[in-house]
Amino acid sequence: MLQFLRSNRKPLEAALLIGLVFSILLSLVGFDARCGQIRENVLRLHVLANSDSEADQALKLRVRDSVLAAGTEIFAGAKTEEEALTAAKENLDVLQKAAEAEVARSGYDYPVRVEVGPARFDTRVYDDFTLPAGEYEAVRVLIGAAAGHNWWCVMFPAVCLPAAEDQGELSRVLDDGALEIVEEPAKFTFRFKAVEIYEDIRSALESWF
Repeated sequence: MLQFLRSNRKPLEAALLIGLVFSILLSLVGFDARCGQIRENVLRLHVLANSDSEADQALKLRVRDSVLAAGTEIFAGAKTEEEALTAAKENLDVLQKAAEAEVARSGYDYPVRVEVGPARFDTRVYDDFTLPAGEYEAVRVLIGAAAGHNWWCVMFPAVCLPAAEDQGELSRVLDDGALEIVEEPAKFTFRFKAVEIYEDIRSALESWF
């Protein structure tokens, strides 16, 4: 038996390696499916500052708060991401005016563009939760040249507005498996990175074809 194992060492090692890779892939497939549920149930907010100057970065945060505040009224009756997305599209002018008003109130004349649509995000770690990389529906606010560091979080449910009375919870829209990924990211460090690499590859392939 020992002689057999020695003579077949390389095939056995290859088989074990294949088995290990297959197990990892199966694990990632299940993990990415749960990540998909997260992507399909939250509406992101992405605010791009005019520049990296201290004043422009401070303005970015004020515009963020104004847009999020407008969103609490727009999404008041929304129970799903789909309903929130529809409401955002129907009230794009309200979000636009909220952003423009804050820019003007702060003494700037930067043009502002607010748009709604799919956008790609890297894995992001926040104070109390983590969101996996991938494509999300998002409200994007571009201030002036939109050349500065940006800010992004979740617009629906409302978990990113400190002043909001209704601090919407992700548990309202995610099942236990997806919520575990969001709230206990330390368990999934390797898989978060693997999904991010996968999303990068998929994005590159889509741009080629």
